[in-house]
Amino acid sequence: MKWNILGLRFDNLNMEEAVAAGEQLLDGDHPGVVVTPNAEIAYEACRDSAFRELLNSADLMLPDGSGVVLAAKILKKPLKSKVAGIDFATNMLSVFARRGTKLYLLGSKPGIAEAAAEKMKQKAPGLQICGTADGYFKDEAPVIEAINASGAEALFVCLGAPKQEKFMAAHAGELKTVRLMAGLGGSLDGFAGTVKRAPKWMIRLQLEWLYRLIKEPRRIGRMMRLPKYVILAWKARIKGGSKWES
Repeated sequence: MKWNILGLRFDNLNMEEAVAAGEQLLDGDHPGVVVTPNAEIAYEACRDSAFRELLNSADLMLPDGSGVVLAAKILKKPLKSKVAGIDFATNMLSVFARRGTKLYLLGSKPGIAEAAAEKMKQKAPGLQICGTADGYFKDEAPVIEAINASGAEALFVCLGAPKQEKFMAAHAGELKTVRLMAGLGGSLDGFAGTVKRAPKWMIRLQLEWLYRLIKEPRRIGRMMRLPKYVILAWKARIKGGSKWES
């Protein structure tokens, strides 16, 4: 079931259900698209109808962040849980290893995808990483050629929003063997260990955003979208609906 939260149709799933849905996409006959908007991305989607439509065209939309979960609660459309993109990806690695699914990693700075691949193999023994490429490319055609040549069945696209969503939408029809592709922002840096996640207790208390702000104060401008998004939810509740909902 999908909930319309300020114009974005989020799948109301817990992690176990999200992973099952991801595995189901692997059995499809076309590249299934997974997007993972947090409150910052969702706020931008409220302001950009084309981006909102692009996100809603995905096969699976997971709520990556406490801000989205809070907004849903305010709107009396509670989501089962936050499903962080990097946690979804981590769980999918075991599925890929069990099924023999070939995974391609795309994004981040040179060398990061390779480092992430090694860490992923440690997490999921037997995992097949069939190729990697950084996100610093100008011509997308050679990237698609490389992915097709690798025989990849799953693709993690870590280019940041909205670039990664545009990339997936533009090239879904050109990917010959890919059956699942997920837009995962900075997840490769997380896997590689170049960016540390918040302590588990902060994640449990929905304070991962605070940890990131402490570590990267320069992000405060971007992170102000989180309270702005929550305020939009309160305004929609007071008015009994929003212009994005139908």
